[in-house]
Amino acid sequence: MSSEIAYTVLVLLVGLERVAELVVSKRNEAWSMARGGREFGARHYPPMVVLHTGLLAGALIEVWVRRPHVDAWFAVLMVLVLLASQGLRWWCITTLGHRWNTRVVIVPGLAPVTAGPYRFFSHPNYVAVVAEGIALPLVHAAWITAVAFTVLNAWLLTVRVRCENAALAQLPSPASVPVTSP
Repeated sequence: MSSEIAYTVLVLLVGLERVAELVVSKRNEAWSMARGGREFGARHYPPMVVLHTGLLAGALIEVWVRRPHVDAWFAVLMVLVLLASQGLRWWCITTLGHRWNTRVVIVPGLAPVTAGPYRFFSHPNYVAVVAEGIALPLVHAAWITAVAFTVLNAWLLTVRVRCENAALAQLPSPASVPVTSP
């Protein structure tokens, strides 16, 4: 099997993982909306979808058009970074539970989550996104895609984090909310 075919399989697997995320996201969004959830920053969501779809498509196009050489040790290193980013992403998803989705939806009365990776920093999922955006293309030396995604994603994350922080500021502090199960 050529390295391009193996890489295509990897990108397709990441694409399938994205579909699984969207299924979870839709279910969780419905849960939040049923409890009075309110969406913030809906205007930046379509560009985010385009950017993340472009990451997958751009990496494949670049690899098949340029056919870059990649050293095996570097590909393995990037696969390990990719796997770590997926692990962090799913740690975030499981920690947030029903509250996680791909949009910014806040349920009034629920305090911000401070468990799991959120104990360490405010937006751990975006660490996973940044790592994946660099590692996935570089598994097969698609550096143009890695740079383009990273630059565009930096702009988008600036907008997204500002939006999330403003939305989260409307929630009560964790200490003021009684502990109950969802």
